[in-house]
Amino acid sequence: MEWSTLSMISDKERRELLAVARRRKFRRNEVLFHEGDPANSLHLIESGHVSVRVTTGAGDSVTLAVLGPGETVGELALLEADPSKAVRSATVTALEGCETLSLQRDRFDALRQQYPRVDRVLAELLANEVRRLNGRLLEFLYLPADKRVLRRLATLARAYDDGRTRPVAVPLTQEVIASLAGTSRPTTNQALRAVEEAGIIAIGRSKIEILNPAALVRKAR
Repeated sequence: MEWSTLSMISDKERRELLAVARRRKFRRNEVLFHEGDPANSLHLIESGHVSVRVTTGAGDSVTLAVLGPGETVGELALLEADPSKAVRSATVTALEGCETLSLQRDRFDALRQQYPRVDRVLAELLANEVRRLNGRLLEFLYLPADKRVLRRLATLARAYDDGRTRPVAVPLTQEVIASLAGTSRPTTNQALRAVEEAGIIAIGRSKIEILNPAALVRKAR
């Protein structure tokens, strides 16, 4: 598995970093870490997908993101100036069988001392997160709810496309997609039914099959 954020360091530095990471396996619905837990490690996702959920002030649990192979989660654990104050800002759960490489903060800090360029990995992780958040903010400000639903579905279709299985199946409920799009379940259903009638997707039980990915991307613009 290749992580794009590691491409900016040398092969030797990359090997050293991965060598100190610990392989972790998680079952479906197993929690990688809970919101509020002490934060001391970064996870590099090697296989499977995870959901990132937070609790609102009203006590509701909402899904912020679904991440898959080649992506990272928990990077803020490596950025807190005072490690004793670092806590998880979200709950991350395996959506299916999942494998990660877990990188502990103390080992990462040791590599940063030995190889100063490893700091660029942290900078890129932070930059990626800022870009993602900026994009989502613009969507919430300027796009109608139905477009946001279709954009989230198109993103999920890419995340679940293994290059072999057709049609691509997104094994998530409409409730999760609604949460990702920041809208209601009825609005999400309405948006999905419209593209289903156009033959672009097929809605199943707790999954959505993407029959025409290109058409879905056009509809999401």
